[in-house]
Amino acid sequence: MKPTPVGIDIAKNVFQVHYADEQTGEIVSKQIKRAKFLEFFANRAECLIGMEACGGAHHWARELIKLGHQVRLMAGQYVKAFNIRNKNDAADARAIWLAVQQPSKPVAVKTEMQQAMLSLHRMRSQLVKFRTMQINGLRGLLAEYGEVAGQGRTSLSKTLPELLGRLSERLPAALIESLREQWAEIALLDERIAKIERRMQEWKKADPAVKAISEIPGVGLLTATAAVAVMGDAKAFRSGREFAAWAGVVPRQTGTGGKIHLHGISKRGDTYLRTLLIHGARCVLANAKNPGQWVEKMKQRRPANVVAVALANKMARTIWAVLAQGRAYRKDYVSVRPA
Repeated sequence: MKPTPVGIDIAKNVFQVHYADEQTGEIVSKQIKRAKFLEFFANRAECLIGMEACGGAHHWARELIKLGHQVRLMAGQYVKAFNIRNKNDAADARAIWLAVQQPSKPVAVKTEMQQAMLSLHRMRSQLVKFRTMQINGLRGLLAEYGEVAGQGRTSLSKTLPELLGRLSERLPAALIESLREQWAEIALLDERIAKIERRMQEWKKADPAVKAISEIPGVGLLTATAAVAVMGDAKAFRSGREFAAWAGVVPRQTGTGGKIHLHGISKRGDTYLRTLLIHGARCVLANAKNPGQWVEKMKQRRPANVVAVALANKMARTIWAVLAQGRAYRKDYVSVRPA
């Protein structure tokens, strides 16, 4: 027998469940308290449970899989297409129930380790953003008093003591002390970011998948750890092309009547991973002595941004191939389509 489809709209305290009873065919839509959620599914026959891939979804998916159920996480935009009326918990659960019965591309359920690594990435991103805000704020305050530092963080670090020394001769000591404190806070943020990166480095040494894709040009510590964590299971994608499309580094298509027009990249999927891939590609183009004949030929006929995105697309496909096929990266490897 096929497992019973069940749609679940998860929340903080009350979960909405929607399914059709196997025996009576009656549509059941009910609320379940958080504490009773797993107990409700503990003694039920195998179910095909659908949930939106939102906050807490991976945790509950792992718990339900332990109970012997199948779990399919779906993107919210896919589920939304099945909710054509009011927006409430009952309607959302019904939309999820309808969506889980349709053929779709599920989101791979992540392990706790993968989620932990993504949490480190999110914390690092927040710290980097806050550090940039602090630096820009400090630059703005100095500019108010006629002192402009050179471009870049390094230049600011070198000239700041001299700038504060000149300003201390004509400004209140309270302001100078506050500026020094803000600079000290930026140094503390540097230390916190460095600690997170060291923890990522430890995971890289222990995880063979991260080490394998780190050999790919343009794939550094951040890209390697983020790719393994975001992807979940590489075999959830049928090909490297599908993974690149999921990451949003493929052209957006429009067309009718058999005429297809290609535009800029679709920018679908995970924005953070796509950003890392493109930055890694730019780094290869700027620093690599021999990026390859394919890149050199493309440089001659395409703009720099297009070349960077194309190389990011190639990096994404290579990452999938290394992870899905369990092979080490080889620079001279050429894939051949079967006849």
